[in-house]
Amino acid sequence: MPTIVLASQSTSRLRLLEGAGLKPKVIVSSVDEETDFFNEMNPEDMVIALAITKAHTVLEKLDYPAIVIGCDSTFDVDGVSFGKPGTPEVAKERAKKISGRSGLLHTGHCVIDSSTGKEIADRITTKVTFSKMSDLEIDDYVDSGEPLHVAGGFTLDGFGSPFIPVIEGDYTNVVGISMPFIRSAMTQLGYSWPEVKEMR
Repeated sequence: MPTIVLASQSTSRLRLLEGAGLKPKVIVSSVDEETDFFNEMNPEDMVIALAITKAHTVLEKLDYPAIVIGCDSTFDVDGVSFGKPGTPEVAKERAKKISGRSGLLHTGHCVIDSSTGKEIADRITTKVTFSKMSDLEIDDYVDSGEPLHVAGGFTLDGFGSPFIPVIEGDYTNVVGISMPFIRSAMTQLGYSWPEVKEMR
């Protein structure tokens, strides 16, 4: 039985997988996401390219049977990719841009079975709508530190939740990894969901 390996340092992704009964091992890919190669892509293509790169980078480090899951998320506002803000200034600027508007949260997924070499990659997109936020609310949210290191500069399962009245699509995708996609990918790889939950 292969080991499930999550090629991501995202605690939200790990929480979702564990919450669904999976027991993944975490190995961070350390792929540089800020290269010209990735930045020149449109948001939809970029998340898939990064997910595939992360999964393959981790796969090359392994010497045991594994199913490697790579992911990458970005928030698409008018065709512009909003990744992790990194600084309070960028987080505030982006929050003001998305206040009262909608954007598309894209998550690229890549699942590779090392035993067969079979690989399944796809992008899942969810539309996210924000309430109008006051400057005081934006400052308070950014001061929490939470939005600085998450795609789009917001979370649906944390301090950002009061400002997101509507999502259209997969909730888990916005949190970081589409669990329905993971189940579908595992089925395509030939594993039943009960088998997946038994993997260590």
